[in-house]
Amino acid sequence: MLCWGTEYDERIRGYARELGVDVEIFHSNIEGEIVNRLYTANDERLDAEIFNPAAFGTGYPAAVAALWQVKSPTVEVHISNPIRRGPASQTAAVSQSVAAGFSIAGYALALRGIRDISTAKK
Repeated sequence: MLCWGTEYDERIRGYARELGVDVEIFHSNIEGEIVNRLYTANDERLDAEIFNPAAFGTGYPAAVAALWQVKSPTVEVHISNPIRRGPASQTAAVSQSVAAGFSIAGYALALRGIRDISTAKK
């Protein structure tokens, strides 16, 4: 699974260990790097992409297109509830699911959800 966009790396790694899943964490403030990593994750056939789009949620069509094109499930995570601040993100519209407003625990919810969905498909 690929997670990006958070300063809470150790907490995310801890959640992943508790759930028995592998996690890779990627950070970037450059849209092109994010898009390239999403396509690479798709080519590597990772189980899922969990991401916090931060400022890339709206007004970044390349990120939206990349998320729409990857074949594995994508989960958008927000520490707070972004809808309280304005319109929903464009990346949420192309994601399988969204976890918002649960603080860092939103990553644990996303990891558990992806793990459970993947297990059910096998």
